[in-house]
Amino acid sequence: MWYEYLFVVLRIVNYVVLGLFALLLLVQLIEIIVALVCKKKTFPKSDKKAKIAYIIPARNESSVIYNTVKSVLDNQKYPKELFNVYVVANNCTDNTAQEASRAGAIVLVHDDPDPKHRMALYPLKYGIDYILENDKDTEIIIRLDADNHINDEFTSLMNDAYQSGSEFSRPYEGAINGAQNFFTKACSFFYCFDSRFGSRAREVMKLSAHPNGPGAAMSRKLLLESNGYDVTSICEDTEYTFNRMLEGKTIRFVEDAIVYEDLPSTGHDTAIRNKRIAAGNKVLLKEKMGKMLKMFFKTFKFTYLETYTTYIWVSIGGIFFTWFLLFFAYFFIFGGLAANNFIPLSMFNTQYFSSAIFTALIAIAITVAAFYLLFGMLVPTVMTATEYKKYGAKKKSQFVGLVFFFIIYVLFYAFSLMFGGMKKNVKWEQVKRNSDYYDKK
Repeated sequence: MWYEYLFVVLRIVNYVVLGLFALLLLVQLIEIIVALVCKKKTFPKSDKKAKIAYIIPARNESSVIYNTVKSVLDNQKYPKELFNVYVVANNCTDNTAQEASRAGAIVLVHDDPDPKHRMALYPLKYGIDYILENDKDTEIIIRLDADNHINDEFTSLMNDAYQSGSEFSRPYEGAINGAQNFFTKACSFFYCFDSRFGSRAREVMKLSAHPNGPGAAMSRKLLLESNGYDVTSICEDTEYTFNRMLEGKTIRFVEDAIVYEDLPSTGHDTAIRNKRIAAGNKVLLKEKMGKMLKMFFKTFKFTYLETYTTYIWVSIGGIFFTWFLLFFAYFFIFGGLAANNFIPLSMFNTQYFSSAIFTALIAIAITVAAFYLLFGMLVPTVMTATEYKKYGAKKKSQFVGLVFFFIIYVLFYAFSLMFGGMKKNVKWEQVKRNSDYYDKK
């Protein structure tokens, strides 16, 4: 019967999709294993100190900019005369510039009337060009966001990496308010997974770290070679990182240098943020991922394949989910009808479908159990036990829900990214800061 031929064809296609899914997932599993068994990599302490400039793009950030600048200038365990903070006040209609200046920053006023330029990359380009031209003693430029805080050793640790030969380094990405509510936990768990597992594994395996905007440290030499901040997209940090990787550069991970971010604390703000990330990455994937794959076959360096298999999930994760949902719904409905003699068969008998359904159920149960034990129990248990302080929690119990509800957080975050990627003409929207929350802590 024709529907039996259709069943055979669809089942073969499903095996192909499962094989591709398993290959892509294998890279993630390798990184988890490496990160679980290997210690973090550190850079040797250096007596040589580079001059460093922090650059902060800020548009109407008067509620947070003073504390951000003040904490950097006052708390860093690094010679005061060897680092500055530049704030680029970008089309501000409030007193961001005055607050930044009051905290001790060097303020650059950037007025750009083009509404299409209302995103971080334009003040960053302006500020970086200014520093390269006017502060020629500066050897490292570190980008921060207006709401970021950093640990006291941050500047020293980034200098150690630079003195060890790293021209481009990224930090561990933590959070100030990760324990605040469901939305901040969902976001912070992804940050934690990427830093504690993905980034540590890449550093141990000598692969390039993945993009990280806040806290990224770029050498003067690197920026001059790239003719400044050579980016044009809304996801400028990802674009700049990919550009350098395609040139053969390796981005290093400095795990003990921690940048604490203010995470969106409402569903609306989480959607705004993820929509921006997904839409920007979707454009970059079209432009860069093919080149990453070509670079792998040209150089046979695993770092390009690892980056490709990680970021391609943004494009095909939804396709995988949709295929498996539709196929197995079809499989069990068709198989159930066939196994119970509701449809005539010529190629198979009812026992075949009874056995196929039973085997599929067992395979799905084993797979789900294995995934849950690894991704839903082991990984979040390690994250909760070792990383909770880096996400604004004072005690482990504030994150204990992660161990039991990690999959819910993953699904929420993944679907918000997926739906964000479907949007067109995404505009830059500012996410509400949680300064009131900090005041209460």
